[in-house]
Amino acid sequence: MAPTKVSILEKEDIAVDYNLWGSYIVHDLLVNVPSSTYILITDTNLYDKYVPSFEAVFSDIVSQKGSDSRLLKYQIPPGETSKSRATKADIEDWLLSDKRDPPCDTKSVIIALGGGVIGDMIGFVAATFKRGIRFVQVPTSLLAMVDSSIGGKTAIDTPAGKNLIGAFWQPAKIYIDLNFLNSLPIREFINGMAEVIKTAAIWDEEEFQKLEDNAGDVMAAIRTPPEVGDQRLSSVRSIIKSLVLGSVRVKAHVVSADEREGGLRNLLNFGHSIGHAYEGILTPQILHGECVSIGMVLEAALARHLGVLDGGSVARLAKCLSSYDLPTSPKDAKVQRRSAKKHCTVNQLLSIMGVDKKNDGKKKRIVLLARIGRTFERQASVVSDRDIRVILSSGVIVEPSLSESLEVSCTPPGSKSMSNRALVLAALGEGECRIKNLLHSDDTEVMLNALVKLNGATFAWEEGGQVLVVRGNGGRLEAHGEELYLGNAGTASRFITTVATLAASGSQDFSILTGNDRMKKRPIGSLVEALQANGAGVRYMESKGSLPLNVKAGQGMKGGDINLGATVSSQYVSSLLMCAPYADNEVTLRLVGGKPISQLYIDMTTAMMAAFGIQVRKSTTEDHTYHIPRGRYVNPPEYTIESDASSATYPLAIAAITGTTCTVPNIGSASLQGDARFAIDVLKPMGCKVEQTKTSTKVTGPPKGSLRPIEEVDMEPMTDAFLTASVLAAVAQSSQVRSTTRIVGIANQRVKECNRIKAMKDELDKLGVTCRELPDGIEVDGVHYSSLKKPLGGVHCYDDHRIAMSFSVLGTICPHGTLIQERECVGKTWPGWWDALRQHFGIQLEGVDLEEANQVSSENNRESDRSIFIIGMRGAGKTMTGGLAASLLGWQFTDLDAHMEATTRQTIPDIIKSSGWAEFRKMEIAILQEMLQEKGKRHILACGGGIVEAPEARRLLIDFHRAGGLVIFVQRDIEDIMAFLHIDKTRPAYVENPRDVWLRRRSWYCECSSYEYYGAKAGSVQGAQPLEGLERFLKTVTGQEQALESIKAKEQSYFVSLTVPDVAAAAPMLEKVAVGSDAVELRVDLLEDPQRKGMPPSVDFVASQVAVLRCSTSLPIIFTVRTQSQGGKMPDDAHEDIQNFLQLALRMGVEFIDLEIHLPEDLLRSISQSKNNTKIIASHHDPQASLSWLNGSWVPHYNQALLYGDIIKLVGVAQSQSDNASLMQFRSWALTAHPSVPIIAINMGIEGQLSRIQNPFLTPVSHPALPFKAAPGQLSAAEIRTALSLHGVIKPKNFYLFGRPIAQSRSPAMHNHLFRTTGLPHRYHLLETDNSMDLESVIRHPDFGGASVTIPLKLPIMNLLDDIDAAAKTIGAVNTIVVDPSRPAGKPYLLGYNTDWTGMRLVLSNAGAAGRISISNNNNNTTTTPRSALVIGGGGTARAAIYTLHQMAYSPIHLLGRSRSKLEAVIQTFPQDYNISLITTASEAAAAESPPVVAISTVPADRPIDAGMLELLQVLLRAGKENDNDEHANTNNNTRETGDNNSDDGAATLIPPEQQQQAPKRILLEMAYKPAITPVMDMARAQGWTTVQGLEVLAGQGVGQFELWTGVRVLGGDAREIVFA
Repeated sequence: MAPTKVSILEKEDIAVDYNLWGSYIVHDLLVNVPSSTYILITDTNLYDKYVPSFEAVFSDIVSQKGSDSRLLKYQIPPGETSKSRATKADIEDWLLSDKRDPPCDTKSVIIALGGGVIGDMIGFVAATFKRGIRFVQVPTSLLAMVDSSIGGKTAIDTPAGKNLIGAFWQPAKIYIDLNFLNSLPIREFINGMAEVIKTAAIWDEEEFQKLEDNAGDVMAAIRTPPEVGDQRLSSVRSIIKSLVLGSVRVKAHVVSADEREGGLRNLLNFGHSIGHAYEGILTPQILHGECVSIGMVLEAALARHLGVLDGGSVARLAKCLSSYDLPTSPKDAKVQRRSAKKHCTVNQLLSIMGVDKKNDGKKKRIVLLARIGRTFERQASVVSDRDIRVILSSGVIVEPSLSESLEVSCTPPGSKSMSNRALVLAALGEGECRIKNLLHSDDTEVMLNALVKLNGATFAWEEGGQVLVVRGNGGRLEAHGEELYLGNAGTASRFITTVATLAASGSQDFSILTGNDRMKKRPIGSLVEALQANGAGVRYMESKGSLPLNVKAGQGMKGGDINLGATVSSQYVSSLLMCAPYADNEVTLRLVGGKPISQLYIDMTTAMMAAFGIQVRKSTTEDHTYHIPRGRYVNPPEYTIESDASSATYPLAIAAITGTTCTVPNIGSASLQGDARFAIDVLKPMGCKVEQTKTSTKVTGPPKGSLRPIEEVDMEPMTDAFLTASVLAAVAQSSQVRSTTRIVGIANQRVKECNRIKAMKDELDKLGVTCRELPDGIEVDGVHYSSLKKPLGGVHCYDDHRIAMSFSVLGTICPHGTLIQERECVGKTWPGWWDALRQHFGIQLEGVDLEEANQVSSENNRESDRSIFIIGMRGAGKTMTGGLAASLLGWQFTDLDAHMEATTRQTIPDIIKSSGWAEFRKMEIAILQEMLQEKGKRHILACGGGIVEAPEARRLLIDFHRAGGLVIFVQRDIEDIMAFLHIDKTRPAYVENPRDVWLRRRSWYCECSSYEYYGAKAGSVQGAQPLEGLERFLKTVTGQEQALESIKAKEQSYFVSLTVPDVAAAAPMLEKVAVGSDAVELRVDLLEDPQRKGMPPSVDFVASQVAVLRCSTSLPIIFTVRTQSQGGKMPDDAHEDIQNFLQLALRMGVEFIDLEIHLPEDLLRSISQSKNNTKIIASHHDPQASLSWLNGSWVPHYNQALLYGDIIKLVGVAQSQSDNASLMQFRSWALTAHPSVPIIAINMGIEGQLSRIQNPFLTPVSHPALPFKAAPGQLSAAEIRTALSLHGVIKPKNFYLFGRPIAQSRSPAMHNHLFRTTGLPHRYHLLETDNSMDLESVIRHPDFGGASVTIPLKLPIMNLLDDIDAAAKTIGAVNTIVVDPSRPAGKPYLLGYNTDWTGMRLVLSNAGAAGRISISNNNNNTTTTPRSALVIGGGGTARAAIYTLHQMAYSPIHLLGRSRSKLEAVIQTFPQDYNISLITTASEAAAAESPPVVAISTVPADRPIDAGMLELLQVLLRAGKENDNDEHANTNNNTRETGDNNSDDGAATLIPPEQQQQAPKRILLEMAYKPAITPVMDMARAQGWTTVQGLEVLAGQGVGQFELWTGVRVLGGDAREIVFA
């Protein structure tokens, strides 16, 4: 049978049918498109499957016909990357090659076999080759069949965008062989359905209806695996052909009428304006059709917003798309998962839409629907950016823009309560029911989908989506294999729970009901208990009392007497009532526990049941008792849903609050809904004029600002409306001192979409309105509307539609406009609410992209000053860690055990002895609750080791960290802990083996915590580095430090790969190994655990290795577990070990983890979803050299990495230098496609070393001191810089020292040595002068790299610079000039810094100086107390010294000098909080507050010091020694700096044991370089002070200068050796 032909441009050039590929196409080509040369071009994925068979058929037919036609074949890499200039040129070169003999000529014909990429690309080749040759399209994807293959649009992509270079070139033939669809991947098939639905939506409602009616059958066929072959579509062959033909005919008709896109053809771009914008950001993870699907829904919503499309059509379109498993929102779960939750900012979307070819200059043109099957205009319509922004934004600002003379009529959508009941009743009923005015919303969509899955009914739309036709199955339901996802729809979850008990076994013998996180917290226990008691098989799957539920099929309800608690929700009652007729026996339902909530909703249910043929009899002898007969619903032919009375309160409230008039024409006193009384019971007492008939309600508000408060109103009959009443009460005033409205009867509102009572209190507080929660209500103190505040960050809606709509009412009068977050949550009951505000009330709206503006305070976002709890075993170091953390953050520290002892005036052993363990645990929980409530911010709180023993305490800690708080599990080597526990007597001895206690508690500690801090084993690290490690950990987990952003700012960056089996053993060399790198990689797969020889290391061993590494280097850590197939040692199938290691890394707060993308998807998703502030390097290595950078085979791996990685790392193997060039092209393409995602792309092997040199971001490097290289061809950072210098990438620069005298300076030797050892080509010179004007030409020369500045130029040089950093401005001197690398080349942009202070800080920190100590007060609350310091001298260096000591938190800072006036002048230039005290007399020295523990001498050492000044210095140094003795005493009692014998910590994990009982050091830093030992140093040493030479600072500040100039971190020891040489 001949295929169906479709005419285009007056020729029947399109053939559609099955089995065209092969003989039909060959015969047709030879007859209708004759040529001596046919060129078949396809991609490598399709070649082997389809080309050989076609070639065989071609040869046979040509031979039979005696033709001399030949068939040439060519294949290109698959995917969008091939749609490029380079691929086009490759094809053209191949066509023109001498090997084509005879050559391809103007009569040749190209056959384009493939999807849209092949069709677009090969069509463009045909359009330009020899000025145009014929070609034919053979589309193999559904998307290409119905869209890209028809119309003659050809193009390639460029870095500037998609399809920007191309031509109109019509194919000679289009062969649409539907058999290709049998092998089309499921997702690609669904992708193409978006275009089919689009075409029907704009052109043909009958075709759209066909799509709706056949969705189930078509999707069943599509979901059949492609491997089935030709039988895949056997059951829907005719349907598929009909649907494809429908789209093809429309496309052909439109193209024929408007070939070159003069207007009509624009209609085919419905959904594409917004869809292409999303595609531009989300490609390749989200496919074209998926983006267009999202675009269609948003453009339909835009049409609704503009008043040209009804809400029913929007819902119908979304329902149809959803039925084909297409996304309808960028927040769709699959879109979020596939795109790794990538956010598309509204500004990005609008920018991309700005280059749409449909636009009229800057005016954006979008195709608007008028109804299903027809567009608003016969071309795209002009739409303002303001309106588009509203639709695209997550938030909306409601402006107070309403006219006071306004009188409107507003019809709310159908009642949510009645809609959901009608759907259940009609599905359980027999026959057909036409439901009118059904609410089109998220909730009803959830209900419809659940009933369809349970085989409860079939649904069809009529009258343009205004009527839903329900064909009920009479209660014959079947359990469904897929979860019934109910979102946050409370009504649906309660109704479907009982409905599901009626289902018989289907594809499985149970149904799973689940919802979102909030739904899993909402109660359903009373209903479940009643069902269980009546024989239904319902069980909880997670938390008792909430979803998810497992509902057993085939058990149903026994009937008889059922008792139900109905004080929480009337929906429990309605659920049982509606399903009771299908019980085995007649049901008597008794509502127990008190007066039922929301009686009117129960009455609504029984009234609707009567309309469907079941009469419920209310008992006349028993209160709250109902008798329900057995029976079956008989569907009425038609049922009309009332408008939603709860929703009607919002437009009526707008009239009330603004003094305007609003009529709701279809809700009056005869309504079944309790909320219909709102106008009479609430608005009228508040001063409104209310006119209500049986069927309508009209409200006129009093003059603006004249609403009256209501002393008390019982809103139990209309609880949902209390939110509307609350916002009106917020601006209701009386003559009383306090204008209070009291609302009661609404206790059930605490368990709705959120705790609505608390939410109203919290959100009204943002506007300056005081509220008080009541046991069953709320009190609101009204204010004048003009005094309402602008809510900081906007109104948070808790994903609750009623909160959003209520506060939008208040926004109409709030003087500053009101930002409403979560704009889309109104879709639950009134998706067109914002449209109604605009259209009916004329209110101006402005969209706000909350994610971009960072204005949403999500529950999961941690507040930076939120308190931190610390848990762990006794002896693990909680008190020590907590005290140091408090010191580092400047917060208060509290030990909860010490707090208990202080408040009870008993020791812990005495409490347990007198009261017992059970009472002790109760006290522990009470204190934990107290701390959570009273010390929720800026506190570090250390819990007792056994806090996790109590389930209630565990729940409190889990809830705290799940809500965004930090709970840190502190631990150290378990053997050290066990050793301490055997000797500690400050706590009761364990009644069981301490190791057993640890093993029992360990999982609880993990469960209750969000992070782990593992202290390095005592003595394994030295100096101040452990403190720095803790500081980095805290900054990472709190989000204060972003290592990735710092590294991205560098032109070249590197990480060193550690190849050591034990980091602790290698610790002494780690600092040297890391020189010149920006991060350090811990290769977990290379570690050797002495306890697990030949096996992967234990988690504890790895944790200890991370701890040592963090304390041994200041660089960020990259945590890597490299598998064997990726070039490492970890077994490929050790998935559990790998996941445990990676989860450990996340819990330890490492800066980066390497995540291999070949790992199982559930593992990848689990890690990516729990990464917090850790950044993921998504990696793939190809040591087998199976991939090529040239042919696109790396693209799928790149795309997969994009899903999970903040950084992408791809490592291949170079066989030749050309592989490096191909890699460079690939990197260029990747950075063009995703410029914000850094990529590490290198080749292994000797041939690949060039790629390492050329890779600019985080190149993996080795070091000669390491035992071996982590990968073949790896270089050191210095080697790479040397190579880059030789290639001219790093250009040589000149650096200088400016000043006089400088001839003896050690700076040139130091810096030139550092340049050499790091591989940099720069030179450092002396330029001696005391005139800053001599320097201008030098510092502005293009070869100038930077300079050191010394006396006398530190101040005058500032006038020659472009900017000065804050420290240099405060100090009043610049000693370092830096060329800003972020500025364009040419004239240098010069920045001034002062590194004197950073050098001083480094030297003092290395010497053990600490500006704060943690000391317990009498209440056992630990505070961080500053220590005092001394600066000797009043010159420029003294200013740097003062700044240094303030930054180190010393206070007060004593300033000692000779000239009082000079010192006073210095003090006046510093802020008051520096707390500088002047000392120039003996009395001032004797009275000095808190004698100094650190001193910096800045006076010259080459001349004698004033005798009086020496005497004062002697007093202060001696006082420091005396104070030292007092402080040492405190160390053993109250000080948290060195341990606390009264704590549970034992040996400190951060301070070596031998230092714990030593007095704090007193340190003097001498800034004079010569002589080596100055008189001041002699004097200090005599008093027991530790002294440090000034040359140490020269080395320290030199290291700081070097890093500022080059971005390279170097070893301080190297600089010191040169300085002291």
